[in-house]
Amino acid sequence: MSSLPKLSRFNDNVLSKYQIYNSIFTTLPFDTIGDTAVLLPLLHKVCEEGFKLGKNPTEIINHFFKKYQENPSEKEKTDILFHFIQFIERQVVLFDAIEDAAFSEVNNMDGFGTLRGSKEAASLNNKKEELKAYLEDFKVRIVLTAHPTQFYPGSVLGIITDLDEAIQKDDLLLIKKLLAQLGKTPFYKKAKPSPFDEAVSLVWYLEHVFYHSVPKIYNYIQNNVYDGEPLDNEIIDLGFWPGGDRDGNPFVTTEITLNVAERLRQSILRNYYRDVRRLKRRFTFDGVQEILARIEKRLYKHVVRSYSKVNFSQKILLEELSAAREIIKTKHDSLFIEELDDFINKVRIFGFHFASLDIRQDSRVHHQAFTQIVEDLQKIGDTTFPENFNNLTEAEQIKILAVVKGKIDPTTLTDKISIDTIESMYALKEIQKRNGERGANRYIISNNQTALNVMQTFAMLNLCGFENELPVDVIPLFETVEDLKNAEDVMRTLYTNRSYRYHLEKRKNKQTIMLGFSDGTKDGGYLMANWGIFKAKEALTKVSREFDIEVIFFDGRGGPPARGGGKTHQFYASLGPTIEDKEIQLTIQGQTISSNFGTKASSQYNLEQLLSSGIKNDIFTKDQLNDEHRKLMEDLAENSYQTYVDFKKHPKFLPYLEKMSTLKYYAKTNIGSRPSKRSNSDTLDFSALRAIPFVGSWSQLKQNVPGFFGVGTALKKYEDEGRFDEIVAFYNASDFFRTLLENSMMSLTKSFFGLTAYMAEDPEYGAFWNIIHDEYKTTKRLLLKLAGHTELMENFPVGKASIEMREQIVLPLLTIQQYALKQIQELQKSEGNEKELEIYEKMVMRSLFGNINASRNSA
Repeated sequence: MSSLPKLSRFNDNVLSKYQIYNSIFTTLPFDTIGDTAVLLPLLHKVCEEGFKLGKNPTEIINHFFKKYQENPSEKEKTDILFHFIQFIERQVVLFDAIEDAAFSEVNNMDGFGTLRGSKEAASLNNKKEELKAYLEDFKVRIVLTAHPTQFYPGSVLGIITDLDEAIQKDDLLLIKKLLAQLGKTPFYKKAKPSPFDEAVSLVWYLEHVFYHSVPKIYNYIQNNVYDGEPLDNEIIDLGFWPGGDRDGNPFVTTEITLNVAERLRQSILRNYYRDVRRLKRRFTFDGVQEILARIEKRLYKHVVRSYSKVNFSQKILLEELSAAREIIKTKHDSLFIEELDDFINKVRIFGFHFASLDIRQDSRVHHQAFTQIVEDLQKIGDTTFPENFNNLTEAEQIKILAVVKGKIDPTTLTDKISIDTIESMYALKEIQKRNGERGANRYIISNNQTALNVMQTFAMLNLCGFENELPVDVIPLFETVEDLKNAEDVMRTLYTNRSYRYHLEKRKNKQTIMLGFSDGTKDGGYLMANWGIFKAKEALTKVSREFDIEVIFFDGRGGPPARGGGKTHQFYASLGPTIEDKEIQLTIQGQTISSNFGTKASSQYNLEQLLSSGIKNDIFTKDQLNDEHRKLMEDLAENSYQTYVDFKKHPKFLPYLEKMSTLKYYAKTNIGSRPSKRSNSDTLDFSALRAIPFVGSWSQLKQNVPGFFGVGTALKKYEDEGRFDEIVAFYNASDFFRTLLENSMMSLTKSFFGLTAYMAEDPEYGAFWNIIHDEYKTTKRLLLKLAGHTELMENFPVGKASIEMREQIVLPLLTIQQYALKQIQELQKSEGNEKELEIYEKMVMRSLFGNINASRNSA
């Protein structure tokens, strides 16, 4: 590791190399790319100078064509702009690859926040035994989701991986060839991917990244914390949503769920097969070779021949490997035993499932399905539910739901939603039979509002032929501000229900509860969402401890701070003893997968950061909010919430998003399989609007409203009252509060109001734009004052430098997008040429991709 400061290492290994390889890229002999490569720097300069002079995107683009083109036709103009889009998309990929390749050089892989750092800190503080005890139970579960914020097709992901390796080796010839390949490879998908396609894309990361990085971490803990002794805890679990997440996605069918589970099984067994073949080259000893040959043959049947009979399992495989290990240890001097141990650990961690497939559905869909199921059963004379069931009180219904058992035949049901729901539950049984219980043992209820929502799901699962014990965790997801407030009462009702309590006893007295940052922010604004979730976790911890239940929090986080992202490891490290923290569970979405876990080095580093955040919070520091801090946080959150709610109620709020942003174009991109809203209505309904296009649209405008709006107004109240020093003291004393505001600073850093300053003069939306801009200025000024800084992200220079470079790369792309949006508005006013309108809409849509990937956590 270089002794140079981190920023110097970033400048040398990322920025300097980008300049070199980008200059090579611009000289490659592509069709028309030569002109594009020459003209793009000129456009970039025109953009920079134009925005400084207060020009709008239309003026900037027109000035560019006037200055550097001789009377171009409209077609020539749009062709050039599309070439710029294509070129910038590839520049983003190049920067991604260079940054990934330099990851180990820029980041200290053994420093603060890594496992080695935690182990050494524990040793220095005589806390190694505490560390060992903690790691016997503590886990991190990251759940890969296919939310539509990542558009790279598999072919481009492959090029990024190869570029990464070539850059690390400084193989200039191969780099030139790969850049040429990049220039000729399509970036956009001609057809919308199916949920199965999305699953296949994410399985790539499981096979090429997590299969290697996760066991490396496990091996380190086993050898350096437990001194080589076996560890009865996987430490890191992987979850998987594509193919199982039915919420708002009509394209997820039971067949796709089963096919994805089978793909996961085939993928892990294929990796095992390759490893066993490699091990055979090492273990050429009597007794061992025969065992490995037997394992290889069985794996061959399951992988190459897709052998479907369930006569092979994780348990059988581990027994065989244990027998081989004993022979190596007792008869062959433990020769190469560490290689076998590595493989044994992989089998312990990944089983026959690779990643656990979660099933998720909306409570409103469940209620509709369940109501119809009751009616259908009653019509055929089934007495499971009394005739007056739907007229009973909620408490009376719950009492009945707690004890129902049976085996519904889906063919007797009359409603498609009911059939789909029940079949998805039967799929859990089938997956467990093939992949083991860990293959699929969680059912998540999104938009959960009541205990009845949970018990309806519980009852439906119990009507699907599970015999004595239900091997499935029923997980409520609380999302809105109101639902978070009611969560404690919901769980108390469940914990006091005798049947549900018995179910939890059989699930090791553990209850997983999911909390939605994305929809929480969309509903209540940045501060209220985070504070509401913090308080909900405290209340849920308290009520769970009261009933001797270990609550496990599963955080539905997106990439940016507006959706619970940002520096997540710092957030977990800042939680105090009032919040249960035996496990960290969170969703990893969109381009956050590729940016934080896209390579073995970045995956290992970020997983270790999450592990160390739990260790730090539990063993080394307890950052507990005192009563004064709580009052301040409550007041700030309430003021921020009211400001945000008033903003949402503004009559121009939805029209502004519809007309002035890229919102409607998210649905037209072929990024993800899921619709951009939950309803089929032609009118925009805020409650049905998904958080991803909502947050993403603000990001494309470079306004990032959900990541800061209301924060400035809340802080200003204290400045106006002469009490700002109280907030400063709170900021300096609390890791939680500081992390919260530092993540908001990231949202501000990625904002650029010069891009849309022309909207201030718009007769319809000018006043609304000024509301946003004023709040931005207030928030920025007061956050800088609070932190004692002169510029945003001053204490994170490498993150700031990366953001600045990415924003610089896409500045012309953002300008082109705004230019196209303005052209669309003018054409719609004059009922202009439909073909021309289509071209500019395509331009907006295509420009989304590069902007999304450049931000790395834009939605």
